Amino acid sequence: MKKTLILLLIATLALPMLFAAGAKEQTGDNSLQKILDAKKFVLGLDDSFPPMGYRNEKNEIVGFDIDLAREVTKRLGVELVLQPIDWNAKEQELNTGNIDCIWNGFTITEERKKSINFTDPYVDNAQVAVVKNSSAIKTLADLAGKKVGIQAGSSAADAVYGAEAFAKSLKEIVEVKDNLTALMDLEIGGVDAVVLDLFVANDNIKRSGKDFRILAEGLATEEYGVGFRKNDNALRDKVQQILNDMAKDGTMAKISTAWFAADITVVGK
Repeated sequence: MKKTLILLLIATLALPMLFAAGAKEQTGDNSLQKILDAKKFVLGLDDSFPPMGYRNEKNEIVGFDIDLAREVTKRLGVELVLQPIDWNAKEQELNTGNIDCIWNGFTITEERKKSINFTDPYVDNAQVAVVKNSSAIKTLADLAGKKVGIQAGSSAADAVYGAEAFAKSLKEIVEVKDNLTALMDLEIGGVDAVVLDLFVANDNIKRSGKDFRILAEGLATEEYGVGFRKNDNALRDKVQQILNDMAKDGTMAKISTAWFAADITVVGK
């Protein structure tokens, strides 16, 4: 009887340890292994964000970020799956598991870092205002009392609303689904200016030949990173390692030069 009681006591004491071990196993970071097992990496993007990620004349998704991601997934030995998303719901798409990362001119901010696990920055960028060439607007101050277009949920929106005095000076802030729609509004006179990423502004003016110009005074500087779920450290660290390797062996500079005629990347610099 005494021996039975002792065995029961040992079993009772062991149960919490077993449960703890099981919980640890269940909560372990298997984010990288899931990608390797599935043999695919799902990238969430706004497919109207040239030159980082957009659709070409053949309706294929191309861009600087896309080429970087293709090289990363090639070195991982998995398939790259491009998943267009509503940019305003990007964090929901990530956290529900519909995508494995957000990689499309995704600006690193202190607010976003609370819920997103970012890589190190790979390029520097800025938020700028675009106006018609014929406009009398020369500075950000000249936009007082004017209508300004932005992409909803974008870093441009963060920059505009974050500059409280500037935002209050505007007549109206017009939020639209994407930058291309905002620039169309500018072209037809629906807004007086559009605030957006410098890369996107330069690319649109260059490729479209539209009669736009960029104000010399920027609204905010920023950095792009690849965003993962908060606890997906293994996947984030592996992608970071590959990006570091690409910077060291010159692949990143080669991709950048193909898109921008210069190496604009900042990894390892």
